[in-house]
Amino acid sequence: MSNSTRDQQLQKIALDHLFFATLETRSSDSLDFHDVSVWAIKTALQAAFEAGRNAAASPSQTQAKK
Repeated sequence: MSNSTRDQQLQKIALDHLFFATLETRSSDSLDFHDVSVWAIKTALQAAFEAGRNAAASPSQTQAKK
């Protein structure tokens, strides 16, 4: 998986589960720090774990490792 693809997946997870508009540093406490529920963190971590499992199992990743 390319860094770009990984970053896109992380951005989607952050938006879908944590409601973060961006993962970029914006140099502002009110924009860079958020109160987040533990259940939102849990679902985001589960989504990231599944994305990693799916990437590891994809044929393109298997061929790239050979």
